[in-house]
Amino acid sequence: MSAPALTLDEQRAVQRRTVLILSIGQVLGGIAFGATVSLGALLAARISGDNALSGLATASVTLGAALCAIPLARLAARWGRRRALTLGNLFALVGIAVVITAAAVSAFPLLLAGILLIGAGNAGNLQSRFAATDLAAPAHRGRDLSVVVWATTVGGVAGPLLLGPGEVVGQAIGMPPQTGSYLFSLIAQTAAFVLYIVALRPDPLLAAQRLALDAAATSTAPVTADRPLVARYAIFAVAGSHVVMASVMAMTPVHLAEMTLAGHAGHAGHTGTADVSAVVGVTIAMHVAGMYALSPLFGILADRWGRLKVVLLGQLLLAGALGTAIFAGEHPTGVMVALILLGLGWSAATVAGAALLTEATAAALRTRRQGISDSLMSFTAAAGAAGAGVVLSLLGYGGLGAVALVMVVAITVLSPIGRIRADR
Repeated sequence: MSAPALTLDEQRAVQRRTVLILSIGQVLGGIAFGATVSLGALLAARISGDNALSGLATASVTLGAALCAIPLARLAARWGRRRALTLGNLFALVGIAVVITAAAVSAFPLLLAGILLIGAGNAGNLQSRFAATDLAAPAHRGRDLSVVVWATTVGGVAGPLLLGPGEVVGQAIGMPPQTGSYLFSLIAQTAAFVLYIVALRPDPLLAAQRLALDAAATSTAPVTADRPLVARYAIFAVAGSHVVMASVMAMTPVHLAEMTLAGHAGHAGHTGTADVSAVVGVTIAMHVAGMYALSPLFGILADRWGRLKVVLLGQLLLAGALGTAIFAGEHPTGVMVALILLGLGWSAATVAGAALLTEATAAALRTRRQGISDSLMSFTAAAGAAGAGVVLSLLGYGGLGAVALVMVVAITVLSPIGRIRADR
């Protein structure tokens, strides 16, 4: 016999608790994500011996998320968010162990397999933002979603900043070079795994489904018009914004490493991996802060201004980032400014886009479309990151920014689709 549906007061209390638990989980999960985006390209370049292959690291993490997004969404629809999120954490834990092993034996295919598993875990992290909307009031949907996105700031910024201390700890215990910070990731992912199993109760999606069934039985269910064209535009805007961010971010560690080493050329001494890791770590930390720190602001703006206006604000910020990369990408300060703007643009577009997708989709179709959105977002980013290494080698960092700008233009030009009130 199923549990009774929640009262309104109980629903509000469960929603507050759910947002808190998901936020803590995002802090922990963000540590592994931040370390992977910082170290993945560097490890791939070192082990493969070819910078052009470094983009395959980010491609692998996004491909892993793409492959698992729809299966995890289906699992959530049937068994609840808790099981989907804990399975994602389990994938990440195995992936971290595989990456460390691959670095120890210098096995490039094994490295990509481990990063792919970490990406599979990230598919669970992506689901967290939708889990925050399961029981949210429509007027606060953007805010609740963005709070969970914001929580990733702590872990996402800490992950890159732990590169330096991680190297010290890793060397002390005999870990392979550039893998020390994964020890912190392992601890954080284990804590997140335990947190979801123990504390994410009642399950928000299962509770929302019970509420919907109870409302339908008493004929009090609000009618949500399904707007598939708007939903498709929202999916496109989120995926396009993500591929722009992922492509440029994937190549930034390699670009910064080359600039750092070139800047020390001619000086006495040798620039070690710790020096490169410090430069990359600080820059990526600032980028991740841009991705998540202001997400509550963008969520509130999406609730007040409307979802589409904030999606377009994201495109303006992305255009500013790419323009900075094109004209100032050969200076470390220019790269940092570009990466911060890139993170802000991604945040505005994805927070508002996810809220637009949710409100444009009938309740019965939401989990499936959310899974499709996450999968497409990751697949396109994987392809973009893989191609970004080649573009960087051929056209340089500024050329990569110019190529990415095409997607920003496409999202902006197609934005009238997002204004459709009802599909006919």
